[in-house]
Amino acid sequence: MDLSLDRPGDYLFVRRVDAHAITVVDRELRRSFLLTPTRAVEDWPVADARALDAGHVDAILALEPELVILGTGTRQVFPAAAFMAGFLRRGIGVEVMDNAAAARTYDLLAGEGRRAVAAFILPEG
Repeated sequence: MDLSLDRPGDYLFVRRVDAHAITVVDRELRRSFLLTPTRAVEDWPVADARALDAGHVDAILALEPELVILGTGTRQVFPAAAFMAGFLRRGIGVEVMDNAAAARTYDLLAGEGRRAVAAFILPEG
Protein backbone atom coordinates (compact mmCIF):
# COMPACT_ATOMS: atom_id res chain seq x y z
CA MET A 1 0.00 0.00 0.00
CA ASP A 2 1.34 3.44 -0.95
CA LEU A 3 0.90 6.25 1.56
CA SER A 4 1.05 9.91 0.63
CA LEU A 5 0.38 13.19 2.36
CA ASP A 6 -2.94 14.61 1.23
CA ARG A 7 -3.54 18.18 2.28
CA PRO A 8 -7.17 19.24 2.18
CA GLY A 9 -6.59 22.26 -0.04
CA ASP A 10 -5.05 25.68 -0.42
CA TYR A 11 -6.56 27.13 2.74
CA LEU A 12 -5.71 27.21 6.43
CA PHE A 13 -7.17 24.13 8.08
CA VAL A 14 -7.21 22.68 11.57
CA ARG A 15 -5.17 19.53 11.84
CA ARG A 16 -5.43 18.78 15.58
CA VAL A 17 -7.34 19.94 18.68
CA ASP A 18 -6.68 19.24 22.34
CA ALA A 19 -7.63 20.96 25.60
CA HIS A 20 -4.72 23.43 25.52
CA ALA A 21 -3.72 23.84 21.86
CA ILE A 22 -4.97 23.76 18.30
CA THR A 23 -2.73 22.94 15.35
CA VAL A 24 -3.43 24.97 12.19
CA VAL A 25 -1.73 23.28 9.24
CA ASP A 26 1.65 22.62 10.96
CA ARG A 27 1.64 25.37 13.62
CA GLU A 28 0.51 24.74 17.18
CA LEU A 29 -1.37 27.67 18.74
CA ARG A 30 -1.78 27.86 22.53
CA ARG A 31 -3.65 31.18 22.84
CA SER A 32 -7.11 32.12 21.61
CA PHE A 33 -7.20 33.09 17.93
CA LEU A 34 -9.39 33.83 14.91
CA LEU A 35 -9.11 31.76 11.74
CA THR A 36 -10.23 32.30 8.16
CA PRO A 37 -9.31 30.21 5.14
CA THR A 38 -6.57 32.74 4.28
CA ARG A 39 -5.51 34.22 7.61
CA ALA A 40 -4.95 33.47 11.30
CA VAL A 41 -5.20 36.33 13.80
CA GLU A 42 -3.23 35.20 16.83
CA ASP A 43 -3.51 36.27 20.45
CA TRP A 44 -7.20 37.16 20.38
CA PRO A 45 -7.62 38.56 23.91
CA VAL A 46 -10.34 36.20 25.17
CA ALA A 47 -9.92 33.38 27.68
CA ASP A 48 -13.56 32.62 28.54
CA ALA A 49 -16.73 32.69 26.43
CA ARG A 50 -18.62 34.30 29.30
CA ALA A 51 -16.35 37.36 28.96
CA LEU A 52 -17.36 38.00 25.33
CA ASP A 53 -19.40 41.15 24.75
CA ALA A 54 -20.36 43.50 21.93
CA GLY A 55 -16.81 44.92 21.89
CA HIS A 56 -15.39 41.61 20.67
CA VAL A 57 -17.67 41.54 17.64
CA ASP A 58 -15.71 44.16 15.65
CA ALA A 59 -12.50 42.10 15.47
CA ILE A 60 -14.43 39.22 13.95
CA LEU A 61 -16.49 41.41 11.60
CA ALA A 62 -13.26 42.94 10.25
CA LEU A 63 -12.57 39.52 8.68
CA GLU A 64 -15.80 39.80 6.62
CA PRO A 65 -17.45 36.50 7.56
CA GLU A 66 -20.61 35.07 6.10
CA LEU A 67 -20.75 32.73 9.10
CA VAL A 68 -19.01 32.71 12.50
CA ILE A 69 -18.12 29.54 14.36
CA LEU A 70 -17.29 30.07 18.02
CA GLY A 71 -15.25 27.33 19.69
CA THR A 72 -15.55 27.79 23.46
CA GLY A 73 -12.97 25.31 24.72
CA THR A 74 -13.52 21.71 25.80
CA ARG A 75 -17.22 22.41 26.50
CA GLN A 76 -19.91 24.39 24.76
CA VAL A 77 -20.50 27.68 26.63
CA PHE A 78 -22.90 30.29 25.31
CA PRO A 79 -21.69 33.91 25.41
CA ALA A 80 -23.78 36.93 26.42
CA ALA A 81 -26.74 37.84 24.24
CA ALA A 82 -25.08 41.18 23.33
CA PHE A 83 -22.23 39.30 21.65
CA MET A 84 -24.57 37.08 19.64
CA ALA A 85 -26.81 40.00 18.69
CA GLY A 86 -23.84 41.85 17.20
CA PHE A 87 -23.78 39.29 14.38
CA LEU A 88 -27.46 38.54 14.07
CA ARG A 89 -28.32 42.23 13.54
CA ARG A 90 -26.03 42.14 10.49
CA GLY A 91 -27.51 38.93 9.12
CA ILE A 92 -24.42 36.86 9.96
CA GLY A 93 -25.05 33.45 11.44
CA VAL A 94 -23.12 32.40 14.52
CA GLU A 95 -22.80 28.85 15.85
CA VAL A 96 -21.41 28.00 19.30
CA MET A 97 -19.75 24.64 19.97
CA ASP A 98 -16.76 23.08 21.70
CA ASN A 99 -13.37 23.51 19.98
CA ALA A 100 -13.25 20.03 18.45
CA ALA A 101 -16.69 20.40 16.84
CA ALA A 102 -15.85 23.97 15.77
CA ALA A 103 -12.66 22.75 14.07
CA ARG A 104 -14.51 20.03 12.14
CA THR A 105 -17.24 22.46 11.08
CA TYR A 106 -14.74 25.15 10.07
CA ASP A 107 -12.67 22.68 8.01
CA LEU A 108 -15.78 21.51 6.18
CA LEU A 109 -16.96 25.05 5.38
CA ALA A 110 -13.50 26.30 4.42
CA GLY A 111 -13.10 23.27 2.13
CA GLU A 112 -16.32 24.32 0.39
CA GLY A 113 -14.89 27.79 -0.21
CA ARG A 114 -17.18 29.51 2.32
CA ARG A 115 -16.14 32.73 4.09
CA ALA A 116 -16.26 31.18 7.54
CA VAL A 117 -14.47 32.70 10.50
CA ALA A 118 -13.69 30.43 13.43
CA ALA A 119 -13.02 32.04 16.80
CA PHE A 120 -11.24 29.56 19.09
CA ILE A 121 -11.02 30.18 22.83
CA LEU A 122 -8.11 28.49 24.60
CA PRO A 123 -7.34 28.68 28.33
CA GLU A 124 -4.62 31.05 29.49
CA GLY A 125 -1.38 29.62 30.76
